[in-house]
Amino acid sequence: MLKDLTDANGIPGNERAPRDVMRKYIEPYADSIETDGLGSLIAKKVGKEDGPKIMLAGHLDEIGFMITKIDDKGFLKFQTVGGWWNQVMLAQRVTITTRKGGEITGVIGSKPPHILSPEARKKPVEIKDMFIDIGASSADEAKEWGVAPGDMVTPYFEFNVMNNDKLLMAKAWDNRIGCAIAIDVLKALKNEDHPNVVYSVGAAQEEVGLRGARTAANKIQPDIGFAVDVGVAGDTPGITTNESNSKMGDGPQILVFDASMVSHKGIRDLVVDTAEEIGIPFQYEAMAGGGTDAGAIHLSGNGVPSLAIGVATRYIHSHAGILHRDDYENAVKLVVEVIKKLDRDTVNRLTFE
Repeated sequence: MLKDLTDANGIPGNERAPRDVMRKYIEPYADSIETDGLGSLIAKKVGKEDGPKIMLAGHLDEIGFMITKIDDKGFLKFQTVGGWWNQVMLAQRVTITTRKGGEITGVIGSKPPHILSPEARKKPVEIKDMFIDIGASSADEAKEWGVAPGDMVTPYFEFNVMNNDKLLMAKAWDNRIGCAIAIDVLKALKNEDHPNVVYSVGAAQEEVGLRGARTAANKIQPDIGFAVDVGVAGDTPGITTNESNSKMGDGPQILVFDASMVSHKGIRDLVVDTAEEIGIPFQYEAMAGGGTDAGAIHLSGNGVPSLAIGVATRYIHSHAGILHRDDYENAVKLVVEVIKKLDRDTVNRLTFE
């Protein structure tokens, strides 16, 4: 499942492939599945018909690029879709998905160091000056291959289990791991009583402004919202404790603050208490920048008490990320146990905390 989810290509506004994968894996555990107008997948499981509505959202989209122009020599100009740092882009392989669904491999072109001045070698290439080389000799040839402006471009990378088989490396962990958690939560609840209605969502267009979570929340009108996403792992060289305290394998992150939301105290306390009761490790995290789908969910309707739960991941917003299988599995366990506690009385109490 994790390989299928991460190998699927889907940038904001073009999430069909990961949506189809998520549908395949979640369908056996859902009472119904529908989509909203932006293409977010909404899988519903009823525990108690008149119970509170619990929305659990991972997002389908990954960061990538969109072709904007083909020059006379067949090189492709592109627009970033989602947040990229130019130093992780140059000389990386990419996949262009054409309008008819064909896939063409290319590389983000670069000059060899032999012809660069010492000053130029120290300067990162600006994104606006980058291009994709697909081996075409002219614009006409690129068009014959089916390439056109608007085509989706994604990192070229396959899912890998590392030598330490607890560590998993793939593109698009941001945020196919959230989709995996949403699937596995419904799977874990299949034969369990829960006093509510759970909506597991694969949200569209998170990377360009939390858009699908907003439209899905408007459709669901939840009482409680959770976003499950990746978070920054601080256990690599160069990252200070002021930037991230999180370590892979130390448990799911409970995000107390980010640029999109101040976490709801009542929900946060319930999650922490539940983790401590059942012995699930967790770690607190705060981010001055960035946000999650909880930022959109909590502002929907009359306001929705919400919290984001993360999986610490190395090298997010690049071609390849690494995360720890235990953090993923513990996130599933924690969300399941919290959902079991969210009856109408508990939700009413939390709403006023």
